[in-house]
Amino acid sequence: MIHEIDEALRRILRGGALPEGTGDVVFEAPTRDWAARRNTPTLNAYLYDIREDVARRERGSYAERDANGIVLRRRQPPRWYRLSYLLTAWTSRPEDEHRLLSGALACLLPHEMLPEEYVPRALDAYNVSLPLTVGVPPAESRSLADIWSALGGELKPSLDVVITTPFPVTPVYDVAPPVTEGVITVRGRDGVPDDAKPRIMRGSRGGGVLDAGTRDGGASNRGARKGTSQDGGAR
Repeated sequence: MIHEIDEALRRILRGGALPEGTGDVVFEAPTRDWAARRNTPTLNAYLYDIREDVARRERGSYAERDANGIVLRRRQPPRWYRLSYLLTAWTSRPEDEHRLLSGALACLLPHEMLPEEYVPRALDAYNVSLPLTVGVPPAESRSLADIWSALGGELKPSLDVVITTPFPVTPVYDVAPPVTEGVITVRGRDGVPDDAKPRIMRGSRGGGVLDAGTRDGGASNRGARKGTSQDGGAR
């Protein structure tokens, strides 16, 4: 799933911040060695942090239904993760880098959610939206100065881009077809069956009874069952 989110971010940036196919969008660590090898205008989206969004965690399972509302299978809810990217611009002049960052900010700001056309097809079954934030300060445990220190490079202007995505969880459980027929036995007041032939109850998928007959194909029970009332009279 991570590589699919990478590709979605690449397509957004290439279509908005790098018009006419100029420049590259890469995901390598922006170290000193990498910067020395760079020779074209580049937007670097370095994935520096992956952590679960525990506020979105769900318990239990949920049902997948067909067009008629019939349950086809049950699956565990996905676990959501925040993918944090350090977005930087690399050219030969600071003015051009700022122009690239401005273009990146302009193409990302209109989207509070990842555009539907960029959502990975693997998530179609979940029918969810993927939150996208730009420039929100990172968690206190992840300062940008510490990140640059770990990379061994000099501090540069950057945008913190975070995309929150679900990760499918297995297993998926198939369910049996809906029950459309059952067998019942009618008993009298003393607990003894009134009839040796159990009734077969057939119903629609919605649970409504269509007919009731005996197992050997006898007539349906059209009248009320005869018995003895408390005062001894027939009913």
